[in-house]
Amino acid sequence: MIGDTVESKQCRDPMDLFHSGQVVKICAPMVRYSKLAFRTLVRKYSCDLCYTPMIVAADFVRSAKARDSEFTTNKVGDHPLIVQFAAKEAQVLCDAARIVCPFADGIDLNCGCPQRWAMAEGYGACLINKPELVQDIVRHVRNQIDNPRFSVSIKIRIHEDLKRTVDLCQKAEATGVSWITVHGRSVEERHQPVHYDAIKIIKQSVSIPIVANGDIKTLKDAENVHHLTGADGIMVARGLLANPAMFAGYEETPLKCIQDWVDIALEHGTPFTCFHHHLMYMMERLTSKQEKKVFNVLSSTSAVLDYLNDHYGV
Repeated sequence: MIGDTVESKQCRDPMDLFHSGQVVKICAPMVRYSKLAFRTLVRKYSCDLCYTPMIVAADFVRSAKARDSEFTTNKVGDHPLIVQFAAKEAQVLCDAARIVCPFADGIDLNCGCPQRWAMAEGYGACLINKPELVQDIVRHVRNQIDNPRFSVSIKIRIHEDLKRTVDLCQKAEATGVSWITVHGRSVEERHQPVHYDAIKIIKQSVSIPIVANGDIKTLKDAENVHHLTGADGIMVARGLLANPAMFAGYEETPLKCIQDWVDIALEHGTPFTCFHHHLMYMMERLTSKQEKKVFNVLSSTSAVLDYLNDHYGV
């Protein structure tokens, strides 16, 4: 089921994906990593929907420099695309949504980031404790964006008391949220097992699509989580970093995918550090400890290209 690719890759309405009858395969918003070049790569390997890294809406609205550095896309292949924002004021998110609306297919409000700086600023996971504020923000964006096909979603973590999470999700649904992504851990939990049972309960409590997120490393994991939770979509972060071809059914990164990354990254002018880091993740399972020591300290694009050519014929 999950192995099939949803047909309408170029569809501009992300909700069409959720109505396709197949589980939607999604690349998570990842700081530094889920930028245009990487999105281009995973889309080649059966990823249906991509998110940008989280962008602080207030900075984005205020500064042209922030807009240029934080958000890049292209007209052709980078769809459907969701721009994820950190925001705590309805009008600021509306202004940010208006700026990206011509270039993207929806926005997502981050209500799940557990990092201290985000929580201290009133962003991210502290919003799960303010359901009325989340409702207000969603309602404003819905009212101010004219395009009815433009999605407004939220990404959350769960409460220790799951009744509070169900209440939050039902309130968001009542305000017109398009779908909800649930990372199945509480704010305090980092590496503890994901509560897939909680995602299942949330799924049964609302009628909008629910996306499951957390610890999904392989296509088999994705299928298992779909069966455990009934989720309409599966969102993956680190699993795709380690194997961008995961959704196409590859157990580990194929050499063709590494070649594709080199081509795409060079074409996009990806900064060296980002180019190199992605390769370190992708080659984690393919290289010995000794090889890692050598590869991980390479310090130029030409050195990396020579290494790949000598060792892998890439």
